[in-house]
Amino acid sequence: MALNGDGIIARYWQFNIWEYGFQFLYNMIFCLVLLHVNLSRGKLFNVFRENRQWFKLYAFNTLLVVTTIMLGSVIHSLLFGTVQLPGGRIRGYFARFLLSSIMVAVVIRLILLMRESRNKDLINEQLHTSYLQAQLQLLQEQLNPHFLFNTLSSLSAIVREDPRLAQTYILHLSKVFRYTLVHSGNELVSLEKEIQHLESYLQLVKMRLENTFQIQININEGVLGKHILHLSLQPLVENAVKHNRATILHPLMIDIYEENEWLIIRNNLQLTISETEGTGLGLANLNERYKLQTHHEIEIHQTKEYFMVKLPLL
Repeated sequence: MALNGDGIIARYWQFNIWEYGFQFLYNMIFCLVLLHVNLSRGKLFNVFRENRQWFKLYAFNTLLVVTTIMLGSVIHSLLFGTVQLPGGRIRGYFARFLLSSIMVAVVIRLILLMRESRNKDLINEQLHTSYLQAQLQLLQEQLNPHFLFNTLSSLSAIVREDPRLAQTYILHLSKVFRYTLVHSGNELVSLEKEIQHLESYLQLVKMRLENTFQIQININEGVLGKHILHLSLQPLVENAVKHNRATILHPLMIDIYEENEWLIIRNNLQLTISETEGTGLGLANLNERYKLQTHHEIEIHQTKEYFMVKLPLL
């Protein structure tokens, strides 16, 4: 219409390649700036989004758009003079920049969804790796010479004294391995199911340590339906048995109970000389699994008398 000598628009606004080139470049710079301030990590706008401060985010974006429109209109007037049609230039800038803002908002949303998808994939990969490390560590604990020696020695003694009891021992041992191997992933299991598995392992410990080991599980029935991560309890009991002395005069005592939406595993502290400084890898691995899978962390407390681990109930 501008190129048509008889057109209405041509009477007010003649076509100028430099003028439209300026409009194109200014509009493109506006889009790039809007993308940059909203997507750059650590920038003000992105901080508002991460903190869910939506009012500030929209207010600052609106201020940026309005400021850019006014600035563009002023620069345009200085470079190419004023337009004969009153208010035409500011309305043109408003229309173009409104459309550009909508298109940029769509692009920003798509990029954020892609970032979120990549973050979820990364978390799942870390979670899978963490679980495999925990499972491998647990299997190594069960299959290491020390564990096998204690298990087979206890089984040998039980076979000589009571063959029928030996069958029970083997049954619980098979349940321990089956629960470790059959269940896959960092799945959440009910507290009731995890305790049922723990009972099999506790039978092995009781047959080996006899009267030097005591455990009390005090959990209300209403809590048994809550969930924890698969293979959370057995490693904690194993740690207590591995790192502490157990004698008739000073038995190893473990308490498992629920308190304020936490499952607490506490044992009296009587460290063996060789285990006064543990590596803590098992607890760190368990904490990493909880952090990745449930966005909660376990709590660890130690005093001169007790060692306590708190697992969040979900």
